[in-house]
Amino acid sequence: MKSLAPTTHAYLLGLIGVASFSLTFPMTRRAVAELDPVFVGLGRAVVAAVLALLVLAWQRAPAPSSTQITRLVLVALGVIVGFPLLSAWAMQSADSSHGAVVAALLPLATAAGGALRAGERPSAQWWAFALAGSALVLGNALHRGAGSISHADLALVGAMLAAAVGYTEGAMLAREMPPERVICWALVLAAPALVLVLALWPMRWPAASPAAWGAFAYVSVVSMFLGFFAWYRGLALGGIARVAQVQLLQPFLTLLAAAFWFGESVAPQMWLFAAGVVACVALGRRAPIAASPALAGQGTTNKR
Repeated sequence: MKSLAPTTHAYLLGLIGVASFSLTFPMTRRAVAELDPVFVGLGRAVVAAVLALLVLAWQRAPAPSSTQITRLVLVALGVIVGFPLLSAWAMQSADSSHGAVVAALLPLATAAGGALRAGERPSAQWWAFALAGSALVLGNALHRGAGSISHADLALVGAMLAAAVGYTEGAMLAREMPPERVICWALVLAAPALVLVLALWPMRWPAASPAAWGAFAYVSVVSMFLGFFAWYRGLALGGIARVAQVQLLQPFLTLLAAAFWFGESVAPQMWLFAAGVVACVALGRRAPIAASPALAGQGTTNKR
């Protein structure tokens, strides 16, 4: 991939990350059908943390600075604690196709993080399409809830916001250290607290099927670990707001997986809402986004 143009390289890495994440909702729903949602939401990070320790030891990675540790904790709160726990809870009562449409908010939220935290400056035209897409997602939630928003909807929106925070801060850190180390260090820092919570939580342990454990393995190894290797590198190379728009493909990929691999019934209007949101984000992708001059010259601390 080194021979590709930088922008194409960044989009391809982003696509690999999105493809990895697209099965997160269906796999989480399959796992929480038989396993405790707290175990699924937090236990996946403990499994991934063991893999992260092996990678860091193999690379002989230097310890992050104190400032970087503070920022890595923010990454952990977003993508290791907030998103997995809230999405696992929501998937107990909402189907994965619904989660896929709400997930269409994620590229908008991530781009907003790029603007507020990383200094990127999307144009007014871009924000207009972003707001239109957000209105469609809210309209879908109200339609499904007969005029009200369910607890699962609120949990999913919270999960999206948590992920956006983790994506933004992680992408900025990926300009200072190899991108795979961002998720590795975040997992290692979060692991002791997660193990303590899991040890104290009154867990239910029903006899789970191999399919449920397989789904848990997927969200542990791919969703929580390997997918971030490509995703953070793509965001760092191509810009947070711009590469985040690759996620416009994620609702379709998740809906297809829910319908054809997991046998979920996807209502026709769900496809229409998803298509409308994707259209808004796709149109916004053509709008100008100015990169922060400061980030262009940012240092490369801890790149060993």
